[in-house]
Amino acid sequence: MKLGDVSVSHVDIMIKAMQQLDCDIDDILKKFSLNATSLASPDARVSIPKFMRLGHACIEKSQIPWFGLIMGQVTSLTNLGVAGLLAFSAQNIKHACQQLSRYEALTAFNARGKSAFYIQQTNDQDLFTNKGKGILEFYSISPYNDYNYFVVDSVMSGWYQVLQHLSGREGAVEKICFEFAAPSYEQKYKDYFNCEVLFEQPNNYMVINKNALAWPCVNRCISTFELLKRQADADLEKVYLGYSFHEKVSHVISPLLNGTTPTLAQVAKQLNMAPWTVRRKLVEEGGSFQQTLNNTRRDLSESYVCDTQLTLGEIAYLLGFSSPAAFQRAFKRWTGVAPGRFRESNQRKPTE
Repeated sequence: MKLGDVSVSHVDIMIKAMQQLDCDIDDILKKFSLNATSLASPDARVSIPKFMRLGHACIEKSQIPWFGLIMGQVTSLTNLGVAGLLAFSAQNIKHACQQLSRYEALTAFNARGKSAFYIQQTNDQDLFTNKGKGILEFYSISPYNDYNYFVVDSVMSGWYQVLQHLSGREGAVEKICFEFAAPSYEQKYKDYFNCEVLFEQPNNYMVINKNALAWPCVNRCISTFELLKRQADADLEKVYLGYSFHEKVSHVISPLLNGTTPTLAQVAKQLNMAPWTVRRKLVEEGGSFQQTLNNTRRDLSESYVCDTQLTLGEIAYLLGFSSPAAFQRAFKRWTGVAPGRFRESNQRKPTE
C-alpha cells in the first residue's frame, strides 16, 4: 500500500505560489520529471512523498517557510478539481463544504485518512433547531517535520480562500485550528486569517459560523451542479469498485493504526458490517483479518521507510507497534533486512 497521491492540479498551486514570489520553479519541475505534458493531463498524479519533497524544494529555494499559506492564497476552485466545481455551483456554504469533502477522493488519496465535514451541535437550541456550527476537518499527517507543515498550511488557507470566494464576503470562518505547535512564523497566520487561530489542537480543522452555512454561493446553479454531480458520482463509484474487499478493509485499518492495533470489531463498525461478515468476505478472497492487518502494516512500513524522513520510533507509533524494537523485529521478518539498511538501499529518488 502506498501512502497516497494527488492530482497534478495541486502542483499547479505550487507553480502559482512560486510565481507570486517571483521565483523560477522550472529547475525544480525538471528535477522531479514534471513537464508541460504531464502537468496538463487530467489523469496525472504525483505520490504524496514526491509532493512533499516538491514543496520542501520550493521552500528551500524561496526561503519562505510559510510557503503553504501563500499556496492557499493562490488556490482556486478549479485547482480542487470536480469537488471545487461542485462547490462553485452549490447552493450555499454548507452545501459547498459537503462537496469539498465528499469528492476529495477524485483528486487526492491519503492511505491514512481523508477530510470530513460535519455539523457540531453544542447546545439545546442547536439540537432543537437541528443547526450548529460547521466543522471542516483536514486529516492529520503527523508527526510533523519540514516536509509536511506546508501541506496543512496550504489546505487550511486554501479552504479559507475559496469560502470567501464562494460567498463573496468575509466572516464565514470563526476559528482555525492546527494540530502542531506554533511555528516560528506564527505571526503570518494572524496576518492572513481574519479569525481566531489556535495551535496544538486535537485536529486540523476550521469552524464555520452557523449562520454563514446558509449564505448563498454567488455562482450557484442547480442544473450545472446536478450535471457535475452525475459525472462525479459515476467517477467516485469507479474508484471504490476498483477495490477488492481486502483493499477496502486495508483502507479502513490504516487510519486506525496510530498508537494502537485496530480490532476486527472496530473495522467492521467502520464498514457498517457485522464482524462475522467481514471475516467471511476476507476468507472468500483467500485471506483473513490478521493477514490483512499484517499486510497493511508491512506495505505502509516500506513506504514510510523509503519515502519519508520519519524516525523508526515515529513509524513504529504510526503502525500501532508497542515499541520501536517490536517494529524492527517485524520489519526484518517481512523484508529480511533491518529498516535502517532497507532505507539506505531503497531511498526513493526525487523523480519517483
